[in-house]
Amino acid sequence: MSRLFNKLPGFPLTPSGRERDVLRLLPRLFWRGSLLLCLPSLLLRLWLEWQPGRDVGTLLLTTDIYVASLVILHWTVLLTVGIAAFIVMVMKGPAYVADAYPLVEKDEAEGSLGR
Repeated sequence: MSRLFNKLPGFPLTPSGRERDVLRLLPRLFWRGSLLLCLPSLLLRLWLEWQPGRDVGTLLLTTDIYVASLVILHWTVLLTVGIAAFIVMVMKGPAYVADAYPLVEKDEAEGSLGR
C-alpha cells in the first residue's frame, strides 16, 4: 500500500488558508442557521396560541413551506461552500506520483519506431 502513495519530491507545500477556517465553521453555521430559519414558524405557532378561535391553517402551512424551502436552501449553500473548501484544501496538499516510470524521450521514441 505504501507504493501507491509516493509523494512527488521537491513539490512545495502551500500553507493552509481560509479554507480550514471555513470547514471548521460549517457545523456551527449549519445548526445556528437552521434554528434561526425555523424561528418564524415557531414564533407564529406561539403567537397563534394567544389568538383562540381563528382559522389560520393556510397561514401556518404557507409559513412552514417557506421555512422548509429556506432551510433546504441554507443546507445546499453550506454543502456547496463545504465542497469548494474541501477541494481547495486537497489541491493545496502534497502532490503524489501516480505512475512512477521513466518517460522515453521524443528522439529515442522516433528512433525506435524506425523513422
